[in-house]
Amino acid sequence: MTISYFTSRNRSDESFFTGDKQSPWFLVAFGMVGAVLSGVTFVSVPGMVGNNNFYFFQFILGNVVGYLFITYILIPLYYKRNLVSIYGYLNERFGSKTYKTGSFYFLLSQSFGAALRLLLAAKILQFAFFDRLNIPFYLTVIIIIIMIWLYTNKTGIKTIVWTDAMQTFFLIMAAIITIISITTALNLSFSEAVREVTNHKYFNIFNWEHKSGNNFFKQFISGFLIAIAMMGLDQNMMQKSLTIKNMKDAQKNTLTFSMILAVTQFLFLGLGILLYIYAETNNISLAIGENGQLLDTDILFPNLAINHLGLVVGISFLLGIIAASFSSIDSALTALTTSFTYDFLDIASKNSKEKLKLKNYVMFGFSVIIFAIIMAFSGIRGDIISTIFKVAGYTYGPLLGLFLFGMFTKIQIKDNFIPIIAVIAPILTYLLNSYFKNAFNYDFGFFNIAVNALLTILGLLLIKKKN
Repeated sequence: MTISYFTSRNRSDESFFTGDKQSPWFLVAFGMVGAVLSGVTFVSVPGMVGNNNFYFFQFILGNVVGYLFITYILIPLYYKRNLVSIYGYLNERFGSKTYKTGSFYFLLSQSFGAALRLLLAAKILQFAFFDRLNIPFYLTVIIIIIMIWLYTNKTGIKTIVWTDAMQTFFLIMAAIITIISITTALNLSFSEAVREVTNHKYFNIFNWEHKSGNNFFKQFISGFLIAIAMMGLDQNMMQKSLTIKNMKDAQKNTLTFSMILAVTQFLFLGLGILLYIYAETNNISLAIGENGQLLDTDILFPNLAINHLGLVVGISFLLGIIAASFSSIDSALTALTTSFTYDFLDIASKNSKEKLKLKNYVMFGFSVIIFAIIMAFSGIRGDIISTIFKVAGYTYGPLLGLFLFGMFTKIQIKDNFIPIIAVIAPILTYLLNSYFKNAFNYDFGFFNIAVNALLTILGLLLIKKKN
């Protein structure tokens, strides 16, 4: 609220959407780490080690290459066109139907992604605080959304650039404090802790089994494509980069951010093994499903932090999860509001009073949608991060196909048919994945985004104009 007060002074009509193009690139880079990690990475990545070993790092390696594509291909594309909503590119390249379709898929993807991220954080806050106060879960979610509204409503992205940096700091500090606490409790020096982690049965980085959803090539290619889709083609992430005053600084931001993110995610994977070592040493077990997989892995970190590792770790964990959850949902709400008002309501042509009114209505509408999705998925079990990336494969796939087709071909298409192609491609991807799993025990895993994008591109070739 304090940051919001200072950043709201001398604001313009565009402050909420563009930050007046005055954001320091290094601040944006650091803050974006927290927005990308979110409460899901904070809790789910350490927990998922129990079922998926260190295989997620294959995905992270793909992410790093994807960020290079964003830095040298997408950012120049957006800056040359001076875009506020990045989906304006689709309007220039193909036409209004494609433009609206691309924006719609972002709204769909971001609504589900933001809701699932907030769901995990809300469950943990419910477990830590609100159950003891007899406050129902739905009210916990409403309280969080209202608190986010209070500091983002005035100046949106201009405030979020600064609050994200603060939130990232608390998130990383919580992980470091937990690692120090576990190694101290187990009487391990730093070198001994590293040796314990690298010699553990979960420290398997590469998977070459071609039928597995964790196969290296599936994970690496999926990481590459999902980084492009969920970062480079995502209004939430790109809106922050586009608040930087020039293209070169925006590119520095993306490169710096990608390196910090990779190191931080590796840290969280290592933390996961330490959590399991601590749990094994102290006979703390998780429920096991019929297929032999651990259940409720997302509960491991919060349970140990709050109930077993002492007051300092418990407080730092709660600060971390609050920071992580707020940093993902505040920017998501701002990006959803920006995309819908620019892409569907033509807010740029409105006067100041109309802009303010529209922005408030739209932001409230998306708050309600996110609340509804959270309640619909509130019973989900397992690691939510896998659910997010699988959902992203279906919702971001058409968007990825459209942008790749537009950037790397000069083919013109029949704009009116785009919505049909964008609906058919995800449905076919789902049916193909189900068929391959049942017939060949072959799981696409996160690779479904590549299949989805390819089917979208094949569909676009079918509707190309003859000339």
